[in-house]
Amino acid sequence: MKRLVLLIVIAVISIACKNESKKEIQKVATSQAEVKVKQYPEGLAEVFDKHGGIEQWNKMKTLSYSLNKEEHTIDLHSRKTVINSSEYSLGYNGKDIWVSDTTAYKKDPKFYYNLYFYFYAMPFVLADDGIVYSEAKALEFEGKKYPGIKISYKGAIGSSPDDNYFIYYDPITKEMSWLEYSVTYFSKKPSDKFNIIRYNDWENVNGFLLPKSITWYQKNEEGTPTEPAGEPIEFKLPLLSQASLATSFFDKPNK
Repeated sequence: MKRLVLLIVIAVISIACKNESKKEIQKVATSQAEVKVKQYPEGLAEVFDKHGGIEQWNKMKTLSYSLNKEEHTIDLHSRKTVINSSEYSLGYNGKDIWVSDTTAYKKDPKFYYNLYFYFYAMPFVLADDGIVYSEAKALEFEGKKYPGIKISYKGAIGSSPDDNYFIYYDPITKEMSWLEYSVTYFSKKPSDKFNIIRYNDWENVNGFLLPKSITWYQKNEEGTPTEPAGEPIEFKLPLLSQASLATSFFDKPNK
């Protein structure tokens, strides 16, 4: 029911957006033209293009998907978030991270509220501000080599600036294939423990290649992925729109 309401709201907003005056549209176009085009490593730029294009992605405003009996909704520009389930809801309203029922939800909301968003919105979240790119050693799996790019963050960017990511892509198709990452868990200390996820199950969502599922892999002593560490994590009922939701949508609900 909540998802039906979300779809109706987005549809109504989309119609309203189409009825904007020519003056406002020209104003927005002029503003966008003044924005400097970011430069990305050649390999990463090719990955962005393969997955739908970073310029087109930046026009999107609302992302929604279902995961583990939860419905995740994100404002792509502000990163405001709401996660709804039958037992609880949690989110980020741009200022505070909130939980509707701390009895039903016992995890750390600060760590969880945007965790799967970053995994799902790959590779496009790798275009965020404050990122530093560098070349990484290729990853080899089952006799095939995947070129790599290291992603790190400038100081004081985000809640965990010492996190590091490595993206590996198919040299032929340019699809993203692997994500290796370290997590500091807000300790502000770099970690030498790296996890790795395989991305090999994609679907077209409004013109963009987004993961239908992702699979964590085990690694050997050399750091090479060997076999799945568990069952794939599946993302269902994806929705991607240029319409924005009202600010109040992301506020903690009244009891």
